Amino acid sequence: MDLTFNCPKCQQELEVDAAGAGQEIECPSCGEMIQIPESKSSTPVPDEVILPSGPINAMAASAAAKVEKHLKVPIRDKPSDKLIAKSPVPLEVAAKQDSDRRLKLKCIRHIDCVEVGHDRFDETVTEFLMKVGEQYLVSITAINYSIVDIASQKPLTDYGVMIVYKG
Repeated sequence: MDLTFNCPKCQQELEVDAAGAGQEIECPSCGEMIQIPESKSSTPVPDEVILPSGPINAMAASAAAKVEKHLKVPIRDKPSDKLIAKSPVPLEVAAKQDSDRRLKLKCIRHIDCVEVGHDRFDETVTEFLMKVGEQYLVSITAINYSIVDIASQKPLTDYGVMIVYKG
């Protein structure tokens, strides 16, 4: 049988074997030397058990309901540490929060910049980037895509750029 008692100094609840009654131990919480109290004599068990008449509440009649528990809530002087840190904000969200401008996307395909044999892809991309401004650019990504040529019914592979900007 175990003895349950509180440390007289720090009120930490301790539980030891009844064979240790009267011995002196060190409190694991505060380090104070304390004496284990003597076990309290058990109450005599009656020879007859009298059952109550009428309905019995099973929860109230259970052995667990009759056990007294002395639970203590820890008290902290400072706020508890956060166990889970917030993840960093993605680049697109950070760009959105930095200003009142919204993120926009522009794709410029090479095939759209070819006019009567003249390739104006570089000039078109440069003009767009100058119009947006360097401080509002988020990313520029090269893209490859395939289309079916209407005249020859053959697949063609082409390239372009995808520009993410604040606008």
